[in-house]
Amino acid sequence: MMAYGNFGGFGGANMQGILRQAQKMQEDMQRAKKELDETEFTSSVGGGMVEVKMMGNKTLKSVSIKPQVVDPDDIEMLEDLVVSAVNDVLGQIARKEQDSIPQMPGGMF
Repeated sequence: MMAYGNFGGFGGANMQGILRQAQKMQEDMQRAKKELDETEFTSSVGGGMVEVKMMGNKTLKSVSIKPQVVDPDDIEMLEDLVVSAVNDVLGQIARKEQDSIPQMPGGMF
C-alpha cells in the first residue's frame, strides 16, 4: 500500500502555494464583487424620457419618467420604455461583472 503522507508525493510546499494562490483569487473576486455591488449604473431611453438607476447588486435605485411621455391612451409605449431601460441597465451590469470579476481558471477544481 502506498503512503500518502505529505499529500502523496505532491509536495507540501507546492500544495501550500496552490492554496495561497486560491485564497488570493477568492479575495480578489470578493473585492471585485464588492466594488461592482457599490457601483451605480444608469440607462436612459426614449431620448431621456425614461431613466433607470440600478446598483451593481441589481437593487433598483430609481425610475424617472418625464411627464410628457405619459399618455393615458398609450400606456404600452411607456411600459416598453421602462422594460427597455431596465434590460439595458442589467446588460451593463452583466458586462461589467464579466470584465471586472476574475474568472476561475478552467480545470482548477
